[in-house]
Amino acid sequence: MKWTYLSTVAAISLAAGMSGVAHAQTKLLDVDPTLIEENQAAPAPAAKPVKKKVAITKGPAPVAPPPAWIDTLTVDGYIEGGVAFNFGQPFNKLNFGHLYTDRANWPTFNGAVLTAQRPLDPKATGYDFGFKVQVGVGEDMRYNHYLGELDYAIPSRTQIAPIEAHALAHLPWVSPISEGGIDVKVGQFVTYNGAELIYAKDNLFYSHSYIFNFGPFFHTGVMVTTHAKPWLDIYTGVTTGVNTSIGWPGDNNASASFHGGFGLNLLDGALTVMGIVHHGPENPKQTGDWLTQTAAFWPNTALGCACNPNTANRTYVNLTTTWKATENLTLITDMAYNRESGWNTISQTGLPAQTLADIDAAFGTNFAGYPLKPQGADAYAVAQYASYKVNDLFKVNGRIEYYRDNKNFFVAGFPGYFDAVNLAHGFACPSCIFAGPGNVGTSYLALTAGVTITPEIPKLPIITGLILRPEFRWDTAVNGATPFFGPNGRKSTQGMFNMDVIIPFSLL
Repeated sequence: MKWTYLSTVAAISLAAGMSGVAHAQTKLLDVDPTLIEENQAAPAPAAKPVKKKVAITKGPAPVAPPPAWIDTLTVDGYIEGGVAFNFGQPFNKLNFGHLYTDRANWPTFNGAVLTAQRPLDPKATGYDFGFKVQVGVGEDMRYNHYLGELDYAIPSRTQIAPIEAHALAHLPWVSPISEGGIDVKVGQFVTYNGAELIYAKDNLFYSHSYIFNFGPFFHTGVMVTTHAKPWLDIYTGVTTGVNTSIGWPGDNNASASFHGGFGLNLLDGALTVMGIVHHGPENPKQTGDWLTQTAAFWPNTALGCACNPNTANRTYVNLTTTWKATENLTLITDMAYNRESGWNTISQTGLPAQTLADIDAAFGTNFAGYPLKPQGADAYAVAQYASYKVNDLFKVNGRIEYYRDNKNFFVAGFPGYFDAVNLAHGFACPSCIFAGPGNVGTSYLALTAGVTITPEIPKLPIITGLILRPEFRWDTAVNGATPFFGPNGRKSTQGMFNMDVIIPFSLL
């Protein structure tokens, strides 16, 4: 915030001048008894309407002092619950390809989220400091873990986890390459990748895109935002990885990652473009030989990674464009590319090569059949959103997404309480479900249409609103694969009606 102020000398002079003017005006406007007409009673002092004009002075209005730092502190959050009806009646109650809406035909307590924060003042020209602490409890928290932080605390679908905990600073270090100064974030924070957010009430839909579900969620590290120009921001940072904290078991390998990119602010804010990449090793250093408890092949190999987990890189790239075409119409395009360099799959079974090699070592078989050389896995996707605000009550939303997982590496189902964190740690995950053999891959097409309803509610303590988000969604595999589930096994399509209820609240 650009703070407006007067110098000490100017302030004293202005105050003295205004005091003198006001005093002179008061004297002139007082009623002179000699001017009162003979035999006319003088008006009572309280009835001197002329006195009211004393407050009228020329010159600028007094400037209100800026709010104190503590006055910008907020404590708020929301409670969310919903249900995802799968018309296909999957026998295992799993909506494949979903995370927060993965439970079919059963109510879900997605979570209660509490946030305490003091954000940076976007107009600050001097030093400014803030923070954010956010924690959640609910079924979504099965996926919202920093490794090593409460990830096995509650053996239930309902779990607890921190979402963000970081300090913020604005540094007024102005230069030709930082005209607006520099912002620094240190601690744990949500990823900069992608269009959709973990904070549920800020999304258009209850269900999430494949891009969101199978991209990064969190990072631990340092992020620097350089406000290079009014229209250009540069992001650079170092993290411990994707959904990781610090040290074993919080970081599943011993290497750092890069997180950064650029942001464009164009057409007076009506058009924004954000290009972000997260790149670094993500394979766990937990040995992949969990059947034999020996390291017969690559030392410190991860489950299914024919590689050194500290040098095999995983890359997430997103280019997100948001265009406010009219006052009520917003269009968002999210393009993504993911690459895992160290993964290897077996064409016949879809099992990781390292896993089959472990079986060979244990039982004398020869399932692997060829040297362990990393082949890698890729995914690329695009999602187009449209949102039209009809009025203060209704907002109509649409989304169409194409997602290609060329080795069936990224998209998965996690029915168990700890499946997601087990896989990230490198532990055995027999209940994890993948789409099929790695040599086939799956191309997903997902169409979603929904409405955001924000009815006006009576004034209540703490409660600040109500949000309802009904939606219809249809997923299909356009390349003939059968990743979804029906009453008797696999199928190629999945139709759903989903709806959640969000109750925002504010404590401060």
